[in-house]
Amino acid sequence: MIKTDVLISEVISLPVDIRTQLIEKLLDSLNPTKKEIDELWGKEAELRVQEIKTGKVKTIPGEDVFKEIQDKLSS
Repeated sequence: MIKTDVLISEVISLPVDIRTQLIEKLLDSLNPTKKEIDELWGKEAELRVQEIKTGKVKTIPGEDVFKEIQDKLSS
């Protein structure tokens, strides 16, 4: 069996695209995707984008949100 430090050294020397694929495979092995849940999230994201485009919901700039959180935590 290959030693951990040797394996890590070998992996780090791989091209970026192969390391990216490896990372994706490793993460997937830790938390396998569930197709039906991914599809539901995709539909939800599309719905939210449509609501923004039609003006049904109002967006708030991230900096305003973080300022409000900081203000609440400071008081």
